[in-house]
Order: sequence, then structure tokens, then C-alpha cells
Amino acid sequence: MTVRSLLILLISLVFATSAQADTPVTPGKWQPSAGDEIRFNVLRQGQAFGSHAVRFEEGADGSLIARTDVSLKAGLGPVTLYRYQLEAAETWANGQLVKVSGKVNDDGKRRSVTAAREGAALKVKGSDFTGTAPKEVVPASHWNYAQTMTRKLLSTEDGEILDVRVDRIGRETIEAGGKTIEANRYRLDSALDVDLWYDDDGRWVKLAFEARGQKIEYVLDRFY
Repeated sequence: MTVRSLLILLISLVFATSAQADTPVTPGKWQPSAGDEIRFNVLRQGQAFGSHAVRFEEGADGSLIARTDVSLKAGLGPVTLYRYQLEAAETWANGQLVKVSGKVNDDGKRRSVTAAREGAALKVKGSDFTGTAPKEVVPASHWNYAQTMTRKLLSTEDGEILDVRVDRIGRETIEAGGKTIEANRYRLDSALDVDLWYDDDGRWVKLAFEARGQKIEYVLDRFY
């Protein structure tokens, strides 16, 4: 599987109705608060592959900080054949992205990014891209439903600027956080077809895609 495909994973402005789509959905009512956490168990071919968590805290200046931690590992018995770890942080103030940092260890290959707002511009310094990010860019960190309103995402691995779009597939009943809920399914049109589910408040509740014949699924463990 490609690591970049795990973390591109989000969406843009374009909605398309389908045979499954009913009433148009306008999620986004949910706003994270300090102390909130979203946590997924990640499965590969139905077996444990790792975890993906997003935790929210308040900065000293009252800003909101979203910290993402991803830890994945595949092996054969006691032998680890693949390991991936990502740590990223976003700082938001008054609904505006202030700064981003991220670092990844992709099975020994290390990349990173830092970005900070200077006036109206977001200046990026990353392993893949250094320069001024497009005005509408949003970090590709999955939790933020605002990403459905942009065509540009910022990789929290290496600063790459990602062109994205999404189609709405429709409503489905899924298991998330130990409950049966109604969710809205979207398909990311990018290097891989990635499916994401959000509840009616715009909270991220599921993710799935296939790479190299391997099915990867995010199963919500906790959202509070």
C-alpha cells in the first residue's frame, strides 16, 4: 500500500447526487472543543493494523489545537515488515488556520512540514513543497468537514499541495463507536478511490479504501 494514499484521504467542493442520494445534506454543525477526541482502530484485511487518533486541546492564547497521531504496523508473527508513524498538529483561531506542523516516519523514510500564517498568506516549508499555499488550502487531516469546501489540501506529512474532489454516494446505516448510526458517504477522487463517512453533524465516523488488493478500514472506537 502507498502511505501517501492513507493521508491524502479528504475532500473538496463538488457534490454529485446519485441513485442512493436523497435529501441534500448540509453537515458541519459540530465544532470541536478542548478535550474532544476522535479515535479509530485501523484494520487491514479485517486484522488489526494500528490506530488513528485526533485530540483537541486549548492553546495558551485560547486557540484550538488539533493533534493527529497515526501508528500502523504490519508483520509476520513477531517480525515487523512495515511501520508507519505520523504526528501532526494544527492551530486554529477564530476559524482561521494559524499554523501546521507534521512529521512522518514511513518505514524509515522521514519527511516533515511546518507552515505558519504571515498576514493573509500561509507560508509552507516541507519536504515536498516550500512556498505560499493557495488561499483556500486546508490540512488533509480528515476530521475537519470544512475540507469539503476546498479543492486544495495540505499534506501534513510533507507539505504537498493536493488537488482533490469528492462525489456524494448517499446515506448509509453503519456501525460506529459501538452504535448503529445514519451517515453520509463520500468518495474521494484522487490517486486512490477513498470512501469517507460523516454523520449529520459533520463528524468523521468511518473511512475505507483498497490499495494493492488490501482493504483498509477505519472503525470508530471513540468520539467524545
